[in-house]
Amino acid sequence: MKYTLRQLEVFLAVANFQNVSHAAEDLAMSQSAVSESLKNLESQFDIRLFDRVGKTLQLNALGKALQQESANLMERATSLESSFSKHEADVALKIGATLSIGNYLAVNMISEFKELHPNAFLDLKVANTTDIAERVLKYELDIGLIEGEINHKELIVEKWMPDELVVFCAPGHPFASYEALTDSQLTGANWVLRESGSGTRQAFDQAMHGMLSQLTIAMELEHTEAIKRAVECNIGIGCLSRITLSEAFKRKSLVPLDVPQRDFKRSLYLIRHRDKYINNTMEAWLELCRNTHPELLAEHPKS
Repeated sequence: MKYTLRQLEVFLAVANFQNVSHAAEDLAMSQSAVSESLKNLESQFDIRLFDRVGKTLQLNALGKALQQESANLMERATSLESSFSKHEADVALKIGATLSIGNYLAVNMISEFKELHPNAFLDLKVANTTDIAERVLKYELDIGLIEGEINHKELIVEKWMPDELVVFCAPGHPFASYEALTDSQLTGANWVLRESGSGTRQAFDQAMHGMLSQLTIAMELEHTEAIKRAVECNIGIGCLSRITLSEAFKRKSLVPLDVPQRDFKRSLYLIRHRDKYINNTMEAWLELCRNTHPELLAEHPKS
C-alpha cells in the first residue's frame, strides 16, 4: 500500500484548516512533519491535492473529490481501533431531527439507546427538514429523522413510521363545539402555522391543496410549543403532528378538530448520505428506529 493512515489524517487536517501550521497544531506535529507528509503523499501518486494561494492551501478539484473518501476510510479505521482497544464498537453518532421528532420522539429514543449502548456518544441537532437534509448532504450529520419528504440523488430516504397532522383550537374557540369543519370554515379562520421549509408545513400545504391562497395566516412560528401557546391564547387555530399534541389533548388545554374531507396522514423518514459509511453505532441506531412505534414514545413526550 502506497499511503498510510497518518498521511490521510494529515491530508484531512490540512484540508479542514487550509493552513499547515494550524493543521500541525491540531495533530500535535511539527509544521515540517506535516508538510513532508503531505508532500510525500502527493509525490507517491504524482498528483496535487491543493492550490497554493499565499500562505493558505485550497483544495483543488481532485482534493475535493478525495476528501470524503478519505474521511470515510479514517472513520472506519477509528471505529476499528476503538473495537480493538476497548473491545466494543460504540462510537459517536451525530443525529439530526426535525422539531416535532426531536422534542417528542428522539430524546426518549436516545435514552433507550444509551441503556443498550452506555459508551456510545449521541449528539442531537434539532432543525427543520430543509436544514437537516442540507447537513446530512454535507456530512455534518450521520442520520436525519425528518417529517418532510426529500428527493435528492445523494440521499437514501427510508420511510420510517406513520404520522398525521391534527387541526386544533383553544377550548374557548367557537370551533371547539363543532362536530366537523367545512372548507368554508377553514378559509374563514385565522391560522397559526409552522414556517415554510418545515416538514409539518409541507404536509399541511399538501393537505390543504386547492385552498391555500384563501387561508388567512395570522402567524408563522418555528417552534411547536410557541404555536400551541398562541392557539391557547385564541390567536387562531393550528395544525401540528399528533405526537406533539397528545398531552395537551389529555389536559384539555387544546381541542382536536375533525376535518374529514382533508387527508392529513403522512410518513416520517430516515435519511442518510448514500456514500456515508455505516459503522456499528449507526447500524444499531437505525435498528432502534425501525423497531420504534410512535404511540409508545408519545406517552411521555419531552418538550
